Amino acid sequence: MTRSSKGTGDRGLHVKVKTARGRRSSSTQWLQRQLNDPYVRRAKAEGWRSRAAFKLIEIDDKHKLLKPGYRVVDLGAAPGGWCQVAAERVKSAPEAPKVVGIDYLEMDHLPGVTFLQKDFLDDDAPQMLIEALGGYGPDVVISDMAAPTTGHRQTDHLRTTHLFEVAIHFAERNLVPGGSFLAKVFRGGTEGELLQELKRSFKTVAHLKPPSSRKESPELYVIAKGFRGRDADNAPLDAGSAAGRASAAEGFDPRGESHDDD
Repeated sequence: MTRSSKGTGDRGLHVKVKTARGRRSSSTQWLQRQLNDPYVRRAKAEGWRSRAAFKLIEIDDKHKLLKPGYRVVDLGAAPGGWCQVAAERVKSAPEAPKVVGIDYLEMDHLPGVTFLQKDFLDDDAPQMLIEALGGYGPDVVISDMAAPTTGHRQTDHLRTTHLFEVAIHFAERNLVPGGSFLAKVFRGGTEGELLQELKRSFKTVAHLKPPSSRKESPELYVIAKGFRGRDADNAPLDAGSAAGRASAAEGFDPRGESHDDD
């Protein structure tokens, strides 16, 4: 049975951490935040790889992106929280994985998941992901990628927006018609053109911030559903074209660190 996301059920006491000699105050603040985060404690208690698993759980509980039998690509997968959730919800079997994750960081093995330790920005990464799915396009592309933060909000926004852009392009070139896309963005405004591109390629596009996303975090998630498909040159179809309308009519069921520890 799929584990629920409703309520943290946490009654933990607040833990204060003193700054040890040689430790930066920022490190102490991070440690104190982790120790007092109910989602961190709950992730450990329930066996999730990271607290970020609850973000995908909460999003999927509402939007129903992950269905049994679906193929999923997880971009920026380490340490594996989103891969865990995806594998459970699409019922990915260890002997025939339907979930493929990629990250330049190491990630321990997960049943039902094929993991590629590789930089997604490498030219050959997209083809390797499709080959890992047996040559099939994914039904869902998910991405919790974010560039390592610098402390400068605008710089961090621009770097993460670039990852958002390459994730969009991968999704547009590889999703099956009717497929879905979910990715992290940071508030900042420069992603406006990319959102317009998504609206041309998908039937519906929306922003959301799941309850488990920290209030102080600038992160938001963009969810796009109902991929309209591609033309013969592998470019997204014009929503107004006959082929675009035919692809859209197929619906959502075409086949009947900043990494994820934030």
